[in-house]
Amino acid sequence: MSVERRDRGLSFRAMMPNAITALALCFGLTGIRFGFAGDWAMAIASIVLAGVLDGLDGRVARLLKAQSKFGAELDSLSDNIAFGTAPALIIFFWALQEAPRFGWTVSLALAVCCALRLARYNARIEAADQPHKLAGFNTGVPAPAGAGLAFIPTLLWLITDAELFRSWQLVMPWTLFVALLMISSLPTYSWASIRIRRSWRIFALAGVALLGAALINEPWITLLVICLSYLATLPFSFMSYQRVKQRRATAAD
Repeated sequence: MSVERRDRGLSFRAMMPNAITALALCFGLTGIRFGFAGDWAMAIASIVLAGVLDGLDGRVARLLKAQSKFGAELDSLSDNIAFGTAPALIIFFWALQEAPRFGWTVSLALAVCCALRLARYNARIEAADQPHKLAGFNTGVPAPAGAGLAFIPTLLWLITDAELFRSWQLVMPWTLFVALLMISSLPTYSWASIRIRRSWRIFALAGVALLGAALINEPWITLLVICLSYLATLPFSFMSYQRVKQRRATAAD
């Protein structure tokens, strides 16, 4: 029976999540290509599309019951390139190559910290002792969110055309700060920790529709608002985790 199944090959359903992941990888590499050409708007758009696809592949895999070890490894590789290597190169050629010292080093820090974050996640994926994950939180800023935060100066520059936001004196410390956020132990909100009341379901759907319309009409302002909103949640996620931790300690006592 098992031999007969192997002879049939893989179903298209089993390949769908991996195809989405591969497409996200392609968009990440395309972002590097646009960065080399100096087309910064298209470079960021490519990384954003890679982020959208990255958010879909895991959910499609669970929906189709097509999770696999191969898919998990491919997803990690895609994330490393699309949200670590590509943003690091784009930011370097956009602003940090003008830095007299350490511009390339800070770009490398963003790429390396993204890789370290993904390696830490993969190493702990089957570990039983994961207090953040068990409470519904991530450890550190996820790779796609980190890429978005790293692009905040670029988004401000695209909106205002002010050279201040392109200055390496501003971009360098900000990029290093985002790199450290990715490898930090800061508890951050995950999709699993977000709950919407049933009575708010219609309003949530309307909000998603309005968000899509805003992305079409004013993409850079909308992306900037999303990134700043996520940044604003970091203190609240820390306080929420501390409350969860305190409740669990009280229950254990």
